[in-house]
Amino acid sequence: MPKILDRLVGQLEAKGKSKSSAFAIATSALQKSGNLKPGTQEPTSKGTKRGEMGAEARAKDRQASYSGGKPEDYKYSSKTNRARKT
Repeated sequence: MPKILDRLVGQLEAKGKSKSSAFAIATSALQKSGNLKPGTQEPTSKGTKRGEMGAEARAKDRQASYSGGKPEDYKYSSKTNRARKT
């Protein structure tokens, strides 16, 4: 199982979803976001890259994509799992 899928399934289970429900939700969401190839559980190059990132790097990358700039321009908060521009 790709790291990114395993991580999302774990997060959904921690929020009270059953294993099968969490797996289905995570697979669908990751396929829609382009991290898994459509109709499979095989990661795309994007999915492999993001699976290797830690939470901080993903948050900074995500915020840089939304707001512009470079990931290095953002500061990470582990309390909120968010990044904000410094």
